[in-house]
Amino acid sequence: MKEWYSVKELAGAPGMPGTKRAIQIKAKKCLWQSRPRTDKGGGREYHISSLPEETRLYLTSQSTTSLASITPPSHITTLPEQALAPTLPERVPVLPAATTEKARRIALARMDLLRIWQEYRSTHDRATNADTEFISGYNTGNLYPAIHAILGEASIQTLYRWKAFLEGTEDWACLIPQYHRNSDRPRLSSSEERVFLGMLLHPNKIKIGSAIRLLKYYFHERGITVNKSHMTFRRFAEDYKSKFYDRWVFMREGQKALTDKVNFYIKRDASLLEVGQALVADGHRLNFQVINPFTGKPCRAVLVGYLDWKSWDLVGYEVMVEESTQCIASAFRNSILRLKKYPEVIYLDNGKAFRAKFFTSIDTFNEAGIYGLFARLGTIPIFAKPYNARAKVIERWFQEFTNTFERLLPSYTGSSIEDKPAHLLRNEKFHKALHKQYIPTIEETIELIDMWHDFLRSQPCPHVKGKTIGEVFDEGVGSGVDPHELDDLMLSTKIANIRQRGIRFLGADYYDDALYGLREQVIIRYSLFDLASIKVYALSGELLCEAKRVEDVHPIARVSGTKLDMEALQKARSLQANLQKRTIKGIKELARIGKSIEMDWQQVIKAAPSLPEKLEAENIELPGIEEHIPEEACSPVNPQDENPATAPESDRPERPFFGLDAIKRYEWHLANGFVSPSDFVFKEEFENSNDFRMIKPFLKIQTTETTKTTETIKEDGINV
Repeated sequence: MKEWYSVKELAGAPGMPGTKRAIQIKAKKCLWQSRPRTDKGGGREYHISSLPEETRLYLTSQSTTSLASITPPSHITTLPEQALAPTLPERVPVLPAATTEKARRIALARMDLLRIWQEYRSTHDRATNADTEFISGYNTGNLYPAIHAILGEASIQTLYRWKAFLEGTEDWACLIPQYHRNSDRPRLSSSEERVFLGMLLHPNKIKIGSAIRLLKYYFHERGITVNKSHMTFRRFAEDYKSKFYDRWVFMREGQKALTDKVNFYIKRDASLLEVGQALVADGHRLNFQVINPFTGKPCRAVLVGYLDWKSWDLVGYEVMVEESTQCIASAFRNSILRLKKYPEVIYLDNGKAFRAKFFTSIDTFNEAGIYGLFARLGTIPIFAKPYNARAKVIERWFQEFTNTFERLLPSYTGSSIEDKPAHLLRNEKFHKALHKQYIPTIEETIELIDMWHDFLRSQPCPHVKGKTIGEVFDEGVGSGVDPHELDDLMLSTKIANIRQRGIRFLGADYYDDALYGLREQVIIRYSLFDLASIKVYALSGELLCEAKRVEDVHPIARVSGTKLDMEALQKARSLQANLQKRTIKGIKELARIGKSIEMDWQQVIKAAPSLPEKLEAENIELPGIEEHIPEEACSPVNPQDENPATAPESDRPERPFFGLDAIKRYEWHLANGFVSPSDFVFKEEFENSNDFRMIKPFLKIQTTETTKTTETIKEDGINV
């Protein structure tokens, strides 16, 4: 059968223009498959598969008519007319370049099966018997297993139909399956497509199944029948999503999802950096509970960390329980002390989520004074673009921190609602009983993070192959910095008041000699990494001192205290004496300045000596600073105390722990006496309570002698 036709042969055929020029224009517009003519006159000729359907049928009928007059040779057996292949269905030509790999394999397998079939028939005299034997052997799957795996079972009519598709050629493209020949045609009407897409592209993310049911109900209410199946609509939705994924994501999930899931992203090469050249900072809400040092209650603190981009090591961090922008600077200070040099750039997150979680009172870090703090050290702060999570490389580090550290703590609460541990779920009695109720303090949390940090440093560095994170970081550590230059980066707190025992902060007292005699407000700077001391500044910014934490002394150091308790007591007494001496010395200097003015009625006391002369005349000796434990501090106050058996405290057995049972404690004191000041405080509070009024008729009143003894001990008590 002829396959290629010139313009002259096509002119005037059904479905074709009447002129050669019109045919050439149509061929160019419809992209007909063509090739140059080799005959005289040149030009191009076109393949029959590219021609319109009406023209192909006409040309095929013309070729069939010419072939029908040819009589086959006598040695070839022909089949009866009813055994021939049925009428061929309409086929649309498919170009090989536009087909899928699966369709290509099927077409080639069909071509191979037809070739083998023709070879088998040529070895038999009767074609009918050869066809029956061949198709029976093929369908067993043993003769040609590779072809059978692709095509499956077939019938002899199927083979005749495939042979007819070839139309006497060896073009395997004629055997390409026509399964998806209408894939490019619209499966839905314009109105169905408009309504369906309106539901699919809704920002509330309507599911495909729900959209199909709503669409059918919508048209049913308007008297329009929808004959298409459920799968037709679903295939349309999946096809639209695969071809227009950008529109699908943008309309259903928003612009941020479009940036994160669809849009092209830039990959940065961290191996070009040096250790400490660029630090990345961000905040992370801890997924476990800690004890709030301000309230004593469990809470989820915030960890502000600085990550070295090159080595992937956590350079420094700060744990924050209260909102403060200075926490960023405090964590930066810890990073510089460990890095031992100043970084060139710090990369901070300026997104709304970061500010909303940790710094809700700030609209932007551009107005928070961060620039001035870092620029003074020669470091350039760069703020990340909001809603650009791909730029924050520290987020991936925090994920590793959660998986290898936070999940191992007993107070882990989960990174989301779906990630809650079993003991926090409803009605999980077994897991609640199995769970260890332990919540670490801030100090314990820092110690645990430091221990986990050793594990982090032993992991392979993602930017330097063959080395660990710790090895890469240690190679880039600087020579050192002056810690005093970083004092401005310490965490600022609320204004504190100076009291008699110094400054009260986080349940402890901080004192230094420089605070003696001051009763003004000051500013304290501290770091949760080291609460042994705080730095005290005047409101003008002048450094006053570094106050150290004051420990309480043993209440009865002479009786049951250790040597260290006695030393702490003696140091406290020496401090008292030294401060008192300094005050008297200042009064002497003030008195020598000159006499104050005198009123007329004061002339009568002119004969009285002046204050400095009187102090010198009386020869008042002031106690000095004692550097050792005096003998009197280790010896009993009264001679009778040399025998411990005579001391009231030693006669009484050790008081057991009664918890909240005040009645049993009171009965125990009635039997053993009230000795210490705390015993008398308890006695007074209990006797004014309703419990005492209820049990008073059933109690034995203490003897007068016991009462007098306890009152005597109470009066002799000395508060140091």
